Amino acid sequence: MTAIIRVEDLSKQYRLGADNTYRDTLREVLTDALRAPFRRAHNGKGSRPAGAGETFWALKDVSFEVAPGEIVGIVGRNGAGKSTLLKVLSRITQPTKGRVQIYGTSASLLEVGTGFHPELTGRENIFLNGAMLGMKRAEIARKFDEIVAFAELDKFIDTPVKRYSSGMYVRLAFAVAAHLEPDILIIDEVLAVGDAAFQKKCLGKISAVALQGRTVLFVSHNMVAVKSLCTRAILLQIGSVVEEGDPARVVNHYLGAGRVSRAETIWADPMHAPGTPAFRLRSVRIRNDAGEVTSELSTHESFRVEVEYENLSAGSALGATVLLYNSDGVHVLSSLSNREAHWHGRAFPKGLFRSTCHFPGNLLPEGRFDVSVLVWANNYSISHREDYVVEFELHESIDARADYFGDWSGVVRPLLDWETQCLEGPETHSD
Repeated sequence: MTAIIRVEDLSKQYRLGADNTYRDTLREVLTDALRAPFRRAHNGKGSRPAGAGETFWALKDVSFEVAPGEIVGIVGRNGAGKSTLLKVLSRITQPTKGRVQIYGTSASLLEVGTGFHPELTGRENIFLNGAMLGMKRAEIARKFDEIVAFAELDKFIDTPVKRYSSGMYVRLAFAVAAHLEPDILIIDEVLAVGDAAFQKKCLGKISAVALQGRTVLFVSHNMVAVKSLCTRAILLQIGSVVEEGDPARVVNHYLGAGRVSRAETIWADPMHAPGTPAFRLRSVRIRNDAGEVTSELSTHESFRVEVEYENLSAGSALGATVLLYNSDGVHVLSSLSNREAHWHGRAFPKGLFRSTCHFPGNLLPEGRFDVSVLVWANNYSISHREDYVVEFELHESIDARADYFGDWSGVVRPLLDWETQCLEGPETHSD
């Protein structure tokens, strides 16, 4: 079958620092010109900002093909090049070298409000986006009611979109992209902005779009969706394709990258550890009551998740967040270290730190759980998230079940105290 997307030796290079000659859009050119006087004042006349002239490859020699009707998931850690790849495919930015061939119309949903004019209403933006896809006004009008109903924005369709919340933006943008019948639908993780019900609705629509013979490429950190929805997956790592093919196999490769075991992930090389210029993640692990690193736990025992990170900027105030997901991809809970008494809100010196989240026993049901972590700095203004870094399995103890051996449903399973009283009967009457 002839490919609808063909990518050959695609590479994209960026220049670090403010002196960036690789400007992708007119907005970036204008912004750079406005910043120039302040940059000179800050750095001194004739000086160059630190890092200027250094380059890095966001994509390096990426090649693959996509057949019509395929749903291809693109996975990888933050900074792997996923969003850059979609921007090149969407013709938002030009590659440094290599070639992309796309046969057909494409619609992209890469950021909240992509392709929308903020001063125009939702109605006007629907017709504008349709025209950009080459559709006639009559065709757009025929789909209009369906788009508005899917986005659930009937009351706000004649309101300028600059007054929309991020969730409203996403609902309308996805509805437009999915209903105006492009040959190719390109979606970044922007759907994560919507609520759970809308995300489920979008995933169903993506499946329906593919059944109509159209092609879908999407970046997602929802591994359950990638495995269940995609016909193929591509794993990116530091800008290169490291594996592609069966979604389950690719996802397992992705989740296992850097893991010493299911219960421990270590980034031994600080230069390639995930993070920001302010900090780097160094390890995440699960320990049981005895202090052992393990992925096998009992529901009645307490355990802890340790997040180690290196502070690279003296004076930063850092912290961590642990996010827990069950095997169905349901977000069970999140916990922040902002209640930690000793270090929270203080200026951190440079060095290695460990934040530990303690989980009590008899909180979660038996089953498999994935742990994602977030490290943040300076009142959450800087953050970096790593998904599915470790996992663990909880096994139900016989004591907790007593004489019940059926399914124990629910996201959490606390062992709560009960009391039974006889309110009316023989035992309520005294002799």
